[in-house]
Amino acid sequence: MNDLLGLKGKKVLVTGASRGIGYGIAAGFVEAGAELSILADDTGVHDAAKRLGDAAVRSFQCDVRDRAAVAAIFSDFGPLDVLVNNAGLELITPLDDPSPAVDEVFERILAINVTGTWNVTRAALPLMGEGGRIVNTASVWGKSAVGEFAAYIASKHAVIGLTRTFARELGPRGINVNAVCPGWVRTEASLRSLKAMSSRAEQTEDALLGDILAGQALPGLMNPDDVAGLYVFLASKLAANITGQAIGVDRGEFLG
Repeated sequence: MNDLLGLKGKKVLVTGASRGIGYGIAAGFVEAGAELSILADDTGVHDAAKRLGDAAVRSFQCDVRDRAAVAAIFSDFGPLDVLVNNAGLELITPLDDPSPAVDEVFERILAINVTGTWNVTRAALPLMGEGGRIVNTASVWGKSAVGEFAAYIASKHAVIGLTRTFARELGPRGINVNAVCPGWVRTEASLRSLKAMSSRAEQTEDALLGDILAGQALPGLMNPDDVAGLYVFLASKLAANITGQAIGVDRGEFLG
């Protein structure tokens, strides 16, 4: 294998990797020759490890909100070169919905997307040395906003803030920290959001998706493997001089 990326044999952990974008990222690192571990809060993470086609892929089931459980995993993990904080939750949280369930969802989203990123990074940091890479999953909505997704959008703005702060803090230790901001990707989460948005807008899902995709500079809905390459690049030696950045892969949905 031509190791242009310098990732062959590197120890990589991807959270939220049982499906969707996380699984696509994990597959990208396997292809690059990394020694991969994946983590998710559902039992599907073990099946995902098998589907990745490499018997050496380690899998861990853990809720990133549970600080003690996260610490337990890293207590006997070994050295780590690359951490991808991808675990997240995307649900609609309309401000004018009087249901107490919306408040519970709001708090859950922030706990997973923000506190979870904090918990995993804190636990992983002692295992990382000079040349380490941290890549966080933000969102195109981390640079913009739409109505009725306050918790998710606030959380992704926060992830970008954490990324920039971590980059300043860890730069002197030779650790690069960046964020990827995906646009619309065909995943279970995005299609669930599309359904909720279309219902409240009294518009068909196909019509609403057509409007969304028409706002992109490049037409078309991405798949998880379409965004995975940016994560692999940011973890590679080619990105040695890039840190503190929130980089979009959104087919030109957000220009700025």
